Amino acid sequence: MAVCTGMDKRILSRDGTELAYTRAGTGPAVILVSGAMSTGGTVAPLAGLLSGRFTTLWYDRRGRGESGDTAPYAVEREVEDLAALIDAAGGEAALYGISSGGALALRAAADGLPVRRVAVYETPFALDAEGARGRAEYTARLTEALAEGRRGDAVELFLRLTGLAEEMIKGARQSPMWAAMEGIAPTLAYDDAVMGDGLVPQERLASIDVPVLAVAGGESPDWLKQATRAVADAVPRGAYRTLEDQTHMVDPNALAPVLSEFFAP
Repeated sequence: MAVCTGMDKRILSRDGTELAYTRAGTGPAVILVSGAMSTGGTVAPLAGLLSGRFTTLWYDRRGRGESGDTAPYAVEREVEDLAALIDAAGGEAALYGISSGGALALRAAADGLPVRRVAVYETPFALDAEGARGRAEYTARLTEALAEGRRGDAVELFLRLTGLAEEMIKGARQSPMWAAMEGIAPTLAYDDAVMGDGLVPQERLASIDVPVLAVAGGESPDWLKQATRAVADAVPRGAYRTLEDQTHMVDPNALAPVLSEFFAP
């Protein structure tokens, strides 16, 4: 089923920020949460595949796409954004989040929003002190770059954090998409805040009392698979699954059947 990426609905979050979203399909509600350097359009193809069985909602997170923004930023505001979308969905929903969007979905469940199930794909938490130090260095350099208006440098920092090779980063700077990437660069600080100190938030995850499915790609780096498994292990009702032949850029056609099975009533 084809889905347009433009957002056709608007809702106000608790702090008055206008959020742009789209709703499709019928059945139990599922809200899709995108990760860093992306808008709701990134998860629109997956939403289209799920909308045959579920009411799917996908949205531009604050500061991105067609949604507004309100300073100062706080992770709590993004949780309130999800609360507003859950209200729009009928008062209860399942959540799916990819990468740092998965960390946000888990935070919303831990904070007690009316969430019935949560699925995440490759939440990029660090596993040890060395990884946490690397995240802290990234945070410091990102904060400095954004404060000085060096949006391109901020994007480069993020791309290096993802493991992208220097030659590919240089190529990205020359691509037609670079201007859009710089435009969304300030929200890198939002995703960084969602990730906290970078380590798996054991205590917070232990408080989640709904089923959680943590999925990783079989061709993804080992540390990402280990981090994803660590999320499943930290949640009382957690489960882990690997999708063979998939990477962090997961194919919606491979992921949709897994999510459909998990989200089914």
